[in-house]
Amino acid sequence: MNRWAYLLARILQMIPTLVVIMILVFALVRLLPGNPAVAILGDRVTDEAVARVNQELGLDKPLPMQFWIFFNRVIRGDLGESINLKMAVTRLIGDRLPITLFLTAYAGLLAAVMAIPMAVLSALKRGTWIDNLIRAVFQIGLSLPVFYVSLQLLTVFGAQLRWFPVGGIGPTPASNFYFLFLPALSLGFYMAAILMRSLRASILEVLTSDYVSFARAKGIRPRLVLTRHVLRNAMISTVTLFGLSIGQLMGGAVITETVFAIPGVGRLMVDAIFGRDYAVVQGLTLAFAVVIMVIFLLTDLAYTVLDPRTKVA
Repeated sequence: MNRWAYLLARILQMIPTLVVIMILVFALVRLLPGNPAVAILGDRVTDEAVARVNQELGLDKPLPMQFWIFFNRVIRGDLGESINLKMAVTRLIGDRLPITLFLTAYAGLLAAVMAIPMAVLSALKRGTWIDNLIRAVFQIGLSLPVFYVSLQLLTVFGAQLRWFPVGGIGPTPASNFYFLFLPALSLGFYMAAILMRSLRASILEVLTSDYVSFARAKGIRPRLVLTRHVLRNAMISTVTLFGLSIGQLMGGAVITETVFAIPGVGRLMVDAIFGRDYAVVQGLTLAFAVVIMVIFLLTDLAYTVLDPRTKVA
């Protein structure tokens, strides 16, 4: 199977997955405590008003009918309207999703910049104080929760030293590299710890392989052996882990965006859950699912580039 056929097959596999996700999202949102009609009416709540709002929202219909209406709207690209913000959900997602995607990509970039050189250095200096120090520092990243790291970075580098903003985004996309550095670092530090440990173990395994010993015996320069033979093969499993971790980063953005007051979809999700805004919760969950599925697809394609054996299935 060539790469294009593989890509088409993977895209077709995403369709039933998305349908199952739609069913789960619809069911789980209905299990949220509270009534959205009560949240909308506030102090004006009466039984007659609640019944009227439920009828307007279609919440008085049987669940199968509600899902059928929801499914048809999603197929048409209509995710409904926010009952609290009085805006189309697609517009809300279109306005805020780029911010979250930028933050996630920024965090992934910082994680790779931290993890790859440290993993190589730790593997090459195995058993030395350098190796022990690197592993100890990244062990801290695995031990501390993201919200705690976010609060510490915000307090020290934002409030006390005033090197970075304490929240919000920049006036231009380019300025977000500065404004979102602390939240991206708090997300990326945990991911870097995972990637470093995985890549270090893979490098140590590849260094003892026969083809690396043969390359050294041929007199190939150590730098070429490291880049062409060791790193390329060691990165195969790490790329897969990187793709899986990106999904975790998007989940961590929900907390980080709240701590740093970033107007992304993570913060919007928190507000929608507390406001019982069904349409927004459903739309954002579907958007998260689609983005993560696309990331997994790109990860699989990158895997075929690093490992030519996967091009034929």
